[in-house]
Amino acid sequence: MKKVKILMLLTLLSLVIAGCCHSVQTFYYRMAAPPAGEGGIGFYEPSPSDATLENVAGDDVRNVIVCIGDGMGFNHVALSRHYGAGDDKKLYMELAPIQGKMTTYSANSDVTDSAASGTAIACGIKTNNGMIGMAPDKTPYYSILESLGQKGWRTGLVVTASVSHATPAVFASHVESRNNQEEIALQEFGNRVDVLLGGGRKFWKDQTLTEAAADGYQVIENRDQLMSLQPEPVIGLFADDGMTTFAPEPSLAEMAATAISILSSKNTEWFAPKPKFFLMIEGSQIDWAAHANDTDRMVRQTLLFDMAVHQAIEFAKQDGHTLVIITADHETGGLKLHEDPDSETGIDVKWTSGTHTKTKVPVFAYGPGAEKFAGTLDNTDISKRIAELTGVKDFPKAKTTVTQEQETATK
Repeated sequence: MKKVKILMLLTLLSLVIAGCCHSVQTFYYRMAAPPAGEGGIGFYEPSPSDATLENVAGDDVRNVIVCIGDGMGFNHVALSRHYGAGDDKKLYMELAPIQGKMTTYSANSDVTDSAASGTAIACGIKTNNGMIGMAPDKTPYYSILESLGQKGWRTGLVVTASVSHATPAVFASHVESRNNQEEIALQEFGNRVDVLLGGGRKFWKDQTLTEAAADGYQVIENRDQLMSLQPEPVIGLFADDGMTTFAPEPSLAEMAATAISILSSKNTEWFAPKPKFFLMIEGSQIDWAAHANDTDRMVRQTLLFDMAVHQAIEFAKQDGHTLVIITADHETGGLKLHEDPDSETGIDVKWTSGTHTKTKVPVFAYGPGAEKFAGTLDNTDISKRIAELTGVKDFPKAKTTVTQEQETATK
């Protein structure tokens, strides 16, 4: 009996100590070698050149691709570069000729969440944490995707989370809580987003997908189907919730390349026939890895995201009228990098938090009008400047009436 009591006391003491350590939120991780094995980075193909891209002259913007590394801070980029390309090289996002930094605070907190920061990026307004596409007083605001869609632009959302997760949601829905993913999915369909690729099958009603197919959408669920698509609208749901980001699922880069190909096609027989497009690509799981202070996984997710950025930049280089913006909604993990002469790599990786932080995040831009994204920005500036470059008037703009499609979708 005494042994049992002693064991219980020791267990209780260990929990108390663990709780104290967690409250300080300081975590150390020493990385001796690049991530390896199934979760490794062998897929990553570094740029053959580290020369900064020469920017496109003028401001004739016909397409916009916004790439969001969820939770990606400056040190996430630096560490991923270290293992993916080398300290004397650059990631694809770092080849962009215009670079800046961005503040991320929300309307009710110095430390934002993805819903509030995403709303700022998409709609140009500050809102409270947890709210999607609306102001703190619950007034919905048009997103830049919706505004460009009204001008005849094609639209797309490509993510590795569910397509109804917070970041994609802010571009095509308006709800009080980011947790209402079934309602978000209905609104994304009601807003006729042309290309939706990611996870989150469980949040879509069978009836909605049946209606989507009847309306001309290709509804798919695996990589083989993705690789054989026609240049027409598509809803691709490759997992019940977030994607695994492993085969046999398609990679983020493959989804991005497919989305760009469809949205830029000359097919004129679908919702937005004019061949201009807005696309948001999210590296959703950089944030999840950083929340877990999982350095290997964070590096892998950042490099997966960078390969998708590569697809966007390559298209923009060939097109000459495409603006590419790469940024983050916030930093996660308070990642710090220190010299460690005793380790093989010389780097001591230190996580100081298990959650989001208020630090500024990077902004990279390439293409016509990219210079407008230099210097220190606020997250609300992103969509405002896109609106200016693409001729969207009266932005930010309150959405005072609900469209017929949304009324039907939410019934």
